[in-house]
Amino acid sequence: MKLAVVGGGSTYTPELIDGFARLRDTLPIEELVLVDPAADRLELVGGLARRIFAKQGHPGRIVTTSDVDAGVADADAVLLQLRVGGQAARNQDETWPLECGCVGQETTGAGGLAKALRTVPVVLDIAERVRRTNPDAWIIDFTNPVGIVTRALLQAGHKAVGLCNVAIGFQRKFAKLLDVAPSEVHLDHVGLNHLTWETGVRLGGPGGADILPKLLAEHGDAVAADLRMPREIVDRLGVVPSYYLRYFYQHDAVVEELRTKPSRAAEVAEMERELLKMYGDPTLDEKPELLAKRGGAFYSEAAVDLAASLLGNGGSPYQVVNTVNNGTLPFLPDDAVIEVQATVDGAGAKPLAVPRLDPLYAGLIAHVTGYEDLALQAALHGGRDRVFKALLAHPLVGQYAYAEQLTDRLIAHNREHLAWA
Repeated sequence: MKLAVVGGGSTYTPELIDGFARLRDTLPIEELVLVDPAADRLELVGGLARRIFAKQGHPGRIVTTSDVDAGVADADAVLLQLRVGGQAARNQDETWPLECGCVGQETTGAGGLAKALRTVPVVLDIAERVRRTNPDAWIIDFTNPVGIVTRALLQAGHKAVGLCNVAIGFQRKFAKLLDVAPSEVHLDHVGLNHLTWETGVRLGGPGGADILPKLLAEHGDAVAADLRMPREIVDRLGVVPSYYLRYFYQHDAVVEELRTKPSRAAEVAEMERELLKMYGDPTLDEKPELLAKRGGAFYSEAAVDLAASLLGNGGSPYQVVNTVNNGTLPFLPDDAVIEVQATVDGAGAKPLAVPRLDPLYAGLIAHVTGYEDLALQAALHGGRDRVFKALLAHPLVGQYAYAEQLTDRLIAHNREHLAWA
């Protein structure tokens, strides 16, 4: 089995490598190709990756290359984890929206739109290269904004499934609180990427009894603290919103908070400098503890599980993925991409049935889906007017004056990445 990771020079890649090594019985990789245009980073990350495989006794071969076509040729699956513009572009996404009193964040709001505009054309170009060299390969997208990027891939006819670590993070945290194995915890997880709620927590599978009320009653403080939200919000909702809902439920407070501290991009950039120094140590043969602060916890386990299922090697019977709606949420277009529990096999992902959603959640999902549709049009076709309309449609912007100002700032800060600008 051959896998390719585009964006393989990421400082996060050793976490993925560690998962591949530990879970090699689930996903028996014979060749792993790390693809990245940054040759200096790729050499450091590739060296550590080989040492991790060697220490854990993995027989697979690790290859590094800057040639996308060569890297993805004959691959059974291609994982996308790239960041167009690097942490410097992310830092801009997280700062200039604050000048207009709007949340600065890399996956939602104005910053998220900027990332989508930079990312979608690049991902589609890579996907076309995959299709030309190996049309049967699955594309697993971990590149944010996952929902918009996955929708772009699916609408272009690619074999793609989107993946996020939010759900597996909840599964692991809830399992620890409940003192059960993670495999015993099934989530009623519903929404869009980075706009989801856990509306039920069941033991043993989708037919198990819902223990979410008990979980919140006994561990509500811990759950709320992890979300960085007041417990009152969680108690009144009776569900567990993702961390990203704080940008919607506490917008003004978050804006003030973000204005008083360095951006997350600045923090990550400093971590990356330290990590790359560590990766250059020829005696290092395991992922360093600092990597846990980098983000993306449990992504490797989720990626292995999803790839194993898509490639016919087993995998968990139910997984949370980003895939086409196709009637699952009847208030959305069929071609919308949603994030829900699904069964996954060689034919792709098939969402489980979702009970009727409370309007409190359905309304916001529909609103953001409308924005995502406009964002994708702007990413595919460009133009200031399309950018403006997407911003005006986003519930974290929503005002004409803000949308006008943010449009000008977005284009000014991203001109080098926007062919039409």
